[in-house]
Amino acid sequence: MNTEVIKLTLPVMCGYVPLGIAFGILFVELGYPWYFSSLMGIIIFAGAAQFMAIGLLAAGAGLFEVFISTLLLNARHVFYGLSLIKDFDVTGWRKWYLIFGLTDETYSLLTSLPRSMTNSGVMKLQITGYNQGYWIIGCTLGALFGKEIDINTQGLDFTLSALFMVLTIEQFKASQKLAPFIIAFVVGLAALILISASNMLLFSLVMVLCLLLGQYRLQTRILKAK
Repeated sequence: MNTEVIKLTLPVMCGYVPLGIAFGILFVELGYPWYFSSLMGIIIFAGAAQFMAIGLLAAGAGLFEVFISTLLLNARHVFYGLSLIKDFDVTGWRKWYLIFGLTDETYSLLTSLPRSMTNSGVMKLQITGYNQGYWIIGCTLGALFGKEIDINTQGLDFTLSALFMVLTIEQFKASQKLAPFIIAFVVGLAALILISASNMLLFSLVMVLCLLLGQYRLQTRILKAK
């Protein structure tokens, strides 16, 4: 057991375990066996998609509807996942697992740590594995004991928002660059004004991608001019 990785992933654990418990409680209410909740944490490992699946299963949605809904919900992973693909300096199943296990929180954690701490593929694998383990534990506990324990989940959805704030602060401390955070704030605000709140995330990611591509082309032209 790597105590350093546990210490690094502790904020994620505080968010994943309670939300996983909430998912497990809601999932078994559909009438499925408890271990299906654990299997979803292992095979799917996507919090928002798993919560969405509860509503789709309850409504009797077909596989195609589930596929399309999940694809649209997780489309954001395509954008920020590409920024780490070269940093996943491992091969074989390890690289595929890092890609599979890349969640919002894991991405934030990997990009907020000093490069000296994450220049090892082993460290990245451990961080990803521990984070998924926290989620699986939460899903399993909720499914097993949810019916016996009366839990008030009001306000629980704020857990990940608070976690993101902590990770954002850590990212700023690690990078000491204010510009990316200002750009993110302006883009997010513009998305809220121009697009509905339910679609602002995807719109924001597209805008940021366009800005990054524009910056890359500008830098390339400047280098060629020199």
